[in-house]
Amino acid sequence: MRWPLLPLLLLLPLTACGGDDGASRTLTVYAAASLTASFEEIAEEFEAEHDGVDVELSFGGSSDLVTQIQGGAPADVFASADGATMTELVDDDLAAAAPQDFATNTLEIVVPSDNPAGIASLQDLARPGLNLVVCAPEVPCGAAAQQVAGNAGVALSPVSEEQSVTDVLAKVSSGEADAGLVYVTDVRAAGDDVGGITFPEAAEVVNTYPIAPVDGSDEPDLATEFVRFVLGDTGQGVLAGFGFGQP
Repeated sequence: MRWPLLPLLLLLPLTACGGDDGASRTLTVYAAASLTASFEEIAEEFEAEHDGVDVELSFGGSSDLVTQIQGGAPADVFASADGATMTELVDDDLAAAAPQDFATNTLEIVVPSDNPAGIASLQDLARPGLNLVVCAPEVPCGAAAQQVAGNAGVALSPVSEEQSVTDVLAKVSSGEADAGLVYVTDVRAAGDDVGGITFPEAAEVVNTYPIAPVDGSDEPDLATEFVRFVLGDTGQGVLAGFGFGQP
């Protein structure tokens, strides 16, 4: 009489265990557009070392991203392209820990691969009739462009001011613009699609990138781990490979 019950009893432990399978955790990272390629690789490395963790990346201009976080966007980590934008997060008590610097970057002139305008220096960007594209002043790359030009006494007259370096890069690579100002790392990541022109004045304006976990995160421990990962050997190695400097 007891035999018919055995199959059911044998299945019960399996069913109970199966209920825990497939559990996953999501970490949402908001990062400056100039970090796109490097953070995609860092996220893959992080996921490889953290079973069941999915890192969702949201890229954009740092100023736009911090505005979204201030508006309640569910970010767990914020990585900015400059300290000023991160300060906005801190001042609104939205950083769960003190920001830490993890990389540096400098500007480079980007031109279409055949450089039809013959750009060779920062001074060339002031030529009348040049279709120059830069980041908007409120965006870190735009603030850096203004500072570099101001220090050198070069009056820039851009035809367009974009909200991220990727937007500037897209207009130059498509031939819509004769030149733009982006980061060294952006030119490297674009490969043969564009040409890059370094200029000595860029060394005077260095952007330092800070990162911090966001207050109110659903995954505070995981957010802290990701910050440590970016600051650790793996994260720093990836960033160096994309041309970022040490903080």
